[in-house]
Amino acid sequence: MATPSYKLSEIAAKLGLELALPSPDEDIVITGINTLEEAGPTELSFLANPKYAPQLASTKAGAVIVRPEHKDEVVRALVTDNPYPMFAQALTLFARPQGSFSGVSHMACVSPEATLGEGCTVYPFCYIAPRVVLGKGCIIFPGCYLGEDCVLGDGCILYPQAVLMAGTVLGDGCVIQPGAVLGAEGFGFARTGDGIKKVPQIGHVVLGNKVEVGANAAVDRAALSTTVVGDGTCIDNLVQIGHNVRIGKDCLIVSQVGISGSTHVGDNVTMAGQAGIAGHLQIGSNSTIGPQAGVAKDIAEGQVVGGSPTVDYNTYLRNATLMPKLPELFKRVARLEKEMGHKPITVSKTDRSLVTLWNRWLSMMHLR
Repeated sequence: MATPSYKLSEIAAKLGLELALPSPDEDIVITGINTLEEAGPTELSFLANPKYAPQLASTKAGAVIVRPEHKDEVVRALVTDNPYPMFAQALTLFARPQGSFSGVSHMACVSPEATLGEGCTVYPFCYIAPRVVLGKGCIIFPGCYLGEDCVLGDGCILYPQAVLMAGTVLGDGCVIQPGAVLGAEGFGFARTGDGIKKVPQIGHVVLGNKVEVGANAAVDRAALSTTVVGDGTCIDNLVQIGHNVRIGKDCLIVSQVGISGSTHVGDNVTMAGQAGIAGHLQIGSNSTIGPQAGVAKDIAEGQVVGGSPTVDYNTYLRNATLMPKLPELFKRVARLEKEMGHKPITVSKTDRSLVTLWNRWLSMMHLR
């Protein structure tokens, strides 16, 4: 497949950006996109983070997507108030789709009871069970398993080894990355006098439109009803979503997050990497949960939290700043307590500051 290329003026027109050239005949052909440090003279780059602004002086990029205040610092510029989203859109012009096969392979196992929409592609070694329904233009890569009664909307893509257990439903335009599993049994077990007994999970999984599930992520089916992921939500690699969880629209669930069963998540929620969410909680819309946070109680709408157990994010950052000072604080406070136990002492200004800092830390950690 030929690598796409565009004149810089074409890219500006497609993205609706202002084009700044030294002269009309400097409208070059762009063959790709790269970082400021690595871009060549026929590649487009971008400046989104101001800390990389010094690289504008040395970049060899043919053109750079920049904010208005930087347009005179490069030879050719595409000017916007929001460089990063424009960079993301520019990438779509150069992204090459995975795969080159089309049609339904004779080496795929497709039940005669399945219904495939117009223009579907099914690679070799897929299994599509009875009563599966695929919308128009779906692409099913090798090694995928679609269990009985699965329903896929138009334009869904299942990359290699993706698994949809029976009854899983996908909206339009969903993308399931390699190795992801949707609709496996939730973790249902009960301790009894005869040992641990399995609790059957008889629900299913429903994804809205334009949901993406990352590689080797798992979305478990509900015990009785439905595990739901709302429109536009993006789930990163290695995420675990438990049974009966309900996630709203346009959420970002970053790698290695775990959400325990029956927790409800609102819209526009961000969960940073390795956050752990206990079960049966309410996570309010527009909230943010920091990396490696341990969430054991409900999170209010719009709240930003971090730490384990979670506290307000500013408090979490102050705790992180104080933590390295604790060994010295312990020593100084122990010395003061020892001296105060034997005779009256005059506490220096420095020691008073340390005691104040110590008490503040105890208060923030809910120990006093």
